[in-house]
Amino acid sequence: MFIAMNRFKVKKGSEQAFEHVWASRDSYLDRLPGFVSFHLLRGPDAEDHTLYSSHTVWQSKADFEAWTKSDEFRLAHARAGNENTGTLYLEHPKFEGFEVRQTLLGKNKAA
Repeated sequence: MFIAMNRFKVKKGSEQAFEHVWASRDSYLDRLPGFVSFHLLRGPDAEDHTLYSSHTVWQSKADFEAWTKSDEFRLAHARAGNENTGTLYLEHPKFEGFEVRQTLLGKNKAA
């Protein structure tokens, strides 16, 4: 498995607008082979921002890379700018990719 994450430093006071952008967009992720799950995570507050992370799980790194080259990727990110909301971030999002080496599941959970 492969986990792709983008970390966002969202300006204080812009959290609701940021979450609305994500909740109201079409992701097209479920159209792609190898897509497992998506999570939008809200992290700790700092003095000038709130940390968020988008987190997708893929069957393989190749599946994730195919997503980044797909028409669905371009469609999903067409509204990624701040044309309608103004600048929501303190800086450009930071990408992190991880290949899963170990997974532990709770009792009665399928892998």
